[in-house]
Amino acid sequence: MNKKIVLRDDEMPRQWYNIAPDIPNGLKPPLDPETNEPMGPEKLSAVFPMGLLEQEMSGERFIDIPEEVQEIYKIWRPSPLVRATNLEKALGTKAKIFFKNEGVSPVGSHKPNSAVPQAYYNMKEGVKRLSTETGAGQWGSALAFATSKFGIECKVYMVRVSFDQKPYRKSMMQMYGASIVASPSKETNIGRKILAEHPDTPGSLGIAISEALEDAATRDDTKYALGSVLNHVCMHQSIIGLEAKKQMEIAAEYPDVIIGCCGGGSNFAGIAAAFVPDYLEGKKIRFVGVEPASCPSLTMGKLAYDFGDVAQMTPLLYMYTLGHDFIPPGIHAGGLRYHGMSPMLSALVRENIVHPMKVHQLECFEAGALFARTEGIIPAPETCHAIRAAITEATRDLNDPKTILFNFSGHGLIDMASYDKFYAGELHDYDYPEEDIAKSIANLPKV
Repeated sequence: MNKKIVLRDDEMPRQWYNIAPDIPNGLKPPLDPETNEPMGPEKLSAVFPMGLLEQEMSGERFIDIPEEVQEIYKIWRPSPLVRATNLEKALGTKAKIFFKNEGVSPVGSHKPNSAVPQAYYNMKEGVKRLSTETGAGQWGSALAFATSKFGIECKVYMVRVSFDQKPYRKSMMQMYGASIVASPSKETNIGRKILAEHPDTPGSLGIAISEALEDAATRDDTKYALGSVLNHVCMHQSIIGLEAKKQMEIAAEYPDVIIGCCGGGSNFAGIAAAFVPDYLEGKKIRFVGVEPASCPSLTMGKLAYDFGDVAQMTPLLYMYTLGHDFIPPGIHAGGLRYHGMSPMLSALVRENIVHPMKVHQLECFEAGALFARTEGIIPAPETCHAIRAAITEATRDLNDPKTILFNFSGHGLIDMASYDKFYAGELHDYDYPEEDIAKSIANLPKV
């Protein structure tokens, strides 16, 4: 039995898979908040290039990956599919556990799968500078890497609590030539306003998105790039599942359970989307989306139209949301601290295709430590959520020989400060109070 299955460069998928046309009962369109009417590409073109907007609204099932993007992908793709045999032994389970190792990318996570094409399409349309937000810094470092490949400037608004918790993410972004500022910052109107009202705020992705959007909207040379949530981002990530499907065939296996952690939805969509057509044709697959108990948009949020940011600058997206005013606690899985969930993933939950699960911070770090001791790879705090769920699924019935596939979305070598706090006993679990969520949801826009 092979421990890992690696495809050749020429076996890398040449197209992304767009799940939108295959979702039962479809996706609701983004709305213009001024009119509550569906928003066309014209208005969005102020902050996004048309090449990406065409993908965002496409009804095509497969979209070609440009050769220039494929060439950069080849630095780390195809990524390995690995059987977690040592973890299986430690758990005493008959389940087979496979993971897709996205931690082998230059920045150590799945994020460049979308950052590279986003930088490419902006470059093709003459864009000189991109602004973006980042939570844990994985997306910021991925976009910094991608813009360095296409000669584009990059400005990153990094959620303040992560800016303080993860200094080496900042170093990584600077290594690739990006400039980074803690959000909320004094560089934008929305940042100054929030700092005046809440000088000690830990920040949030919703605030950082507002700042990055304001930056892009007020400069002629700048467009905006988003690392998750939107359709085109989820589609770029589909290369993960498309490769995994080929690799599972080589292993003569097929997943009974597919798991990914959920913040905005891109890495879960990346591993799961390619398998959904099989499910719709009658294949039995359990899809599990894992989120933090402290930011439970899928398990405790409301399916409704909401803004993607605090300043209400985005279109209205139909998604599971905790309300755009929601400020999550500063858990160490910074990439999962977002108030909303991708419309694509939200629709899959709505149709009972994906089953959401919420887990606590400490049990995730414990799962990450067990994974590091058995499989040798230290996982990012976000990835620990998927590992926790995989362990739960594998130990429900130790004699059940089911096959589990999860997305190892990133390594934790730049997150050791979080592990320091875990071993020092300084981390704690946090359940978000229902009354606070109700208060935040009460401010949803009336549509």
